[in-house]
Amino acid sequence: MTQHGSDDDEDDFPEWEDRIKANVAGEVRRRRKEMGWSAQDLADQCERLGHPIPRNVIANMESGRRASLPLVDVMVLAAALETYPACLIFPVGYVDQTQELPFQDLVPTWDALRRFTGEQEVPGYDAGLVPDFEAHASLVRTALAALDEEEQARFAVKTATSRAQQEEAERKRTTYADQAISAKYNLRHLRRDLRDDGATPPDLPPALNDVDPPEADANATPEGRL
Repeated sequence: MTQHGSDDDEDDFPEWEDRIKANVAGEVRRRRKEMGWSAQDLADQCERLGHPIPRNVIANMESGRRASLPLVDVMVLAAALETYPACLIFPVGYVDQTQELPFQDLVPTWDALRRFTGEQEVPGYDAGLVPDFEAHASLVRTALAALDEEEQARFAVKTATSRAQQEEAERKRTTYADQAISAKYNLRHLRRDLRDDGATPPDLPPALNDVDPPEADANATPEGRL
């Protein structure tokens, strides 16, 4: 447990920083060996990715002799080792406990990772536009699924062998069509709000290219606008 007394303050910060560097170094070494790579192999891959990290720098990092660990190096090392930067900083399953910030007590590495990625909310923290982008992705999935189901139902209408089958297929087609319209309508409003905030909405798949209409349609009804 980290001490909080003023006499220890100067020692606490390096302890936290060294712990984070040790997390990264240990996971880089573990991943590298798991892939059967030498330090030179890893250095070569970093260079191929456009950010050279010499073999001796990697060796010094893994042995704890490297004084600093730039974020850009962590990002490239993660890509080279085919993992995520967060997994190098918080190696779940390989380091039981870690510190999230200086002067804080040790916490389970799994909890630290979830807070780092935003999966676990922290009261008072601003998640930015992440929730909006998550909602956008969910609406895109809903709209695409509804369009696919509508198309299958439309085919079922055409191939029905009885009036009852045709009516049931048509009912399903209408339901899925309404779901698609609703999802696309909500997507349109969400994308408009993102633009109003000065953000750029994610790209849309071709099947949803009617979600962003001309501004002249801004006051139309949901059905008319889609």
